[in-house]
Amino acid sequence: MSEIKITPLGAGQDVGRSCILASIGDKHIMLDCGMHMGFNDERRFPDFSYIAEGNLTEHLDCVIISHFHLDHCGALPYMTEMVGYTGPIYMTQPTKALCPVLLEDMRKVAVERKGETNFFTSSMIKDCMKKVTTVALHETVKVDDELEIKAYYAGHVLGAAMFHVKVGNHSLVYTGDYNMTPDRHLGAAWIDKCRPDLLITESTYATTIRDSKRCRERDFLKKIHSCVDRGGKVLIPVFALGRVQELCILLDTYWDRMNLTVPVYFTMGLAETANKYYRMFITWTNQKIRRTFVHRNMFDFKHIKPFDKSYIDNPGPMVVFATPGMLHAGLSLAVFKKWAPQEQNMVIMPGYCVQGTVGHKILNGAKVVEIDKQNIQVKLAVEYMSFSAHADAKGIMQLIRHCQPSNVLLVHGENAKMDFLKQKIMQEFNINCYKPGNGETAVIGVENRLRVEVSLPLLQQCLAQHALSQHGGEELTKGSSKRAADAPHELTPVRKAQKLLHGVLIIKNDSVRVSRVCDAWQELGVTPHQLRYTQRVELPLHATAAHTSITHMLHTSLSRLHSTLKLVIIPKTFSLIWSPKNPITLLVSYTHQDEALGARVLDAVTRIFKLPSS
Repeated sequence: MSEIKITPLGAGQDVGRSCILASIGDKHIMLDCGMHMGFNDERRFPDFSYIAEGNLTEHLDCVIISHFHLDHCGALPYMTEMVGYTGPIYMTQPTKALCPVLLEDMRKVAVERKGETNFFTSSMIKDCMKKVTTVALHETVKVDDELEIKAYYAGHVLGAAMFHVKVGNHSLVYTGDYNMTPDRHLGAAWIDKCRPDLLITESTYATTIRDSKRCRERDFLKKIHSCVDRGGKVLIPVFALGRVQELCILLDTYWDRMNLTVPVYFTMGLAETANKYYRMFITWTNQKIRRTFVHRNMFDFKHIKPFDKSYIDNPGPMVVFATPGMLHAGLSLAVFKKWAPQEQNMVIMPGYCVQGTVGHKILNGAKVVEIDKQNIQVKLAVEYMSFSAHADAKGIMQLIRHCQPSNVLLVHGENAKMDFLKQKIMQEFNINCYKPGNGETAVIGVENRLRVEVSLPLLQQCLAQHALSQHGGEELTKGSSKRAADAPHELTPVRKAQKLLHGVLIIKNDSVRVSRVCDAWQELGVTPHQLRYTQRVELPLHATAAHTSITHMLHTSLSRLHSTLKLVIIPKTFSLIWSPKNPITLLVSYTHQDEALGARVLDAVTRIFKLPSS
């Protein structure tokens, strides 16, 4: 048995700061390098001392980033420019384009607004991105002679990818964040039936099975309409790319249909950012969006206008989409701080909130929260409506069913919910499931498997023989004289079943394959010699001496007994020879490979002519 070792440096029994260290053989891969939104001290970045006290580059073969969300890429500049990692980094092209946008926005909040000093700079972000190698969907990239990676579409956000990592004969799949359900602008996650030794999957919604999307959207619109009707203000905290595009399309269409005049705003720069990158990477969206962009700008909203900070104190109802999505910083937190004390107002949280953020606190019922060293009364209505682009429990089980891994490891989820999903996976799939905490190492035993190729002619021969045995001798009694290798075109197995395969195992260089005997002889330049047995059977004197009569009798009798004997006669592998001597002698000749068949025919001849048993 070999081993795969997994150590979460973040997202182990927790959501936030995704960073997974995977060791397969002597290869060490870091999967994501995120920051934790709930902390402002050293806990926000992964503890790289688990990897090495010194040079990280010597201990890591590569780093893979699944998508641009900060809890998956936020610590990357810190790792490369401040800790000193200089090895290969892989991500998709959209992720590479969007990572610096979000990293710079976070840096401004941390340094320019909060006054933090020990933080990476704008130039560090640019230098970090220069070290990145991009990976296209379904492209296999060889990191070195033994390690290769392949990206698959994950849905979730623009550019998000699942990665299949292979080292020799062993492999794992890391999902990052993914969504098994298509939405208004992205498709559903998809991966080959690759049967990895280990599937590392997010489990954000480990115990949730989301209701109908149409019902959720109707409820979302109803709550907003009801709040603005009574003069309230609605805050919807969102991230700059992803759900906000979907919700803006939904709300703009509703406002148009209902002829509403209440102002709807979004964060300044949000539309520009969305337009630029959705146009640039239009092939990552779904087919409907691609068609829409040909005729019009899907983000050119009729009722939604850019928001200015001075609008916060405007009287009357309004709806505001503001970033970021967890109320941990930025404009959304500033708006919340102003609107929270008024009962007529409402905040709708459309996605998951990490522990430690203001969003997480108010969703758990906090009536007073501390913001910028001030205690803010929370009197506005707090609603949670999951428009998150994570897979729910049903989606996670669907991916496992399709991927068919030998083991599953859960990350990016809450411990109690992971326990429930772990039991469900073990019961339904009868495979091991792990959920290590941060700093804990899960050791997964994996079988050493040898990849063996089987030649197509051998498979055809096997299927032909199986088909003939299933169909009996009916086709043969009609005069079929086709070779077995040609039989699959005429005969097909009546049911799926395990089939015994006989061939020659050929090991050449690093390849192992099974071929037909004749093909192996030809490849190796060996002249074949066939071993045959011939048995003499003396027929009784009363047997007719006519060659045709004996042949007809044998043919008729053997055909009649066929259903009992289960005989399959394949041309040129078995022969009955008549010798016109006195007494009449029948020669039964068969090859070494057909010894069992020859024995059965001899037994049948003995019974046909009532000969004494030898």
